[in-house]
Amino acid sequence: MTDWLRRARPLLGTLVEIGVPQGTGADAALQAAFAGVQRVQSCMSRFEPDSDVARFAALPAGASMQVAPETAAVLQAACALQRDSGGLFDITQGRAPDGWCCDGRSLHKRAAAASFDLGGIAKGYAVDCAVQALQRLGCAAGWVNAGGDLRAFGAVQLPVLLRDEDGGGLRPFVELGDAAFATSHFGARRRSQIWAAGGRGVAAHVSVAAPSCLWADALTKVVAASGDARHPLLLAHGARAWLH
Repeated sequence: MTDWLRRARPLLGTLVEIGVPQGTGADAALQAAFAGVQRVQSCMSRFEPDSDVARFAALPAGASMQVAPETAAVLQAACALQRDSGGLFDITQGRAPDGWCCDGRSLHKRAAAASFDLGGIAKGYAVDCAVQALQRLGCAAGWVNAGGDLRAFGAVQLPVLLRDEDGGGLRPFVELGDAAFATSHFGARRRSQIWAAGGRGVAAHVSVAAPSCLWADALTKVVAASGDARHPLLLAHGARAWLH
């Protein structure tokens, strides 16, 4: 039976917990993993005044800036998902979907209204960064949990518990092994819209399992916006969704 070393820190507006097998190098691996999460927060939080997201919001239309490699990776994924989802995924939240473009590490502002909220994708990316840091330092198994955005790898089965909206408390849902999992909440307005359109408006949450946490996190927003737990993008990314 594996003895786990677990540590938690407040990051990304939530509590990030990381677990690795105890042994030589475990503390260094944990430090590197938390540093990776901190790096994502520093680059992509709209609440960090020097982040790429905050600097882009202050940029005038027609101007360009250089962003961190991590930010560029997330923006390129967001751009692809916006395109492939027909605009269901939009990090500008409808303000200016076509008001920006990212070419390598060069970010261009096409419209004054363009600004980002990367909360729907960056947390999953941060989890992936933490996992990669653990693996680089020789961890054969472990997990990262950022407020419900989870990824496990190696010989571990991580119980996933979901909040019971009717009876209260938590209930077992799945066991996660060598995969990622994320859950998002349907707002009351969106549930009403789906219900009015004949969809499954009774669902309060959408969960997605995927090979990486970036895609698990981001695809919950596509399923939540569409109300479709069989959206074609799930298959394209090796993912599965639940409405509950």
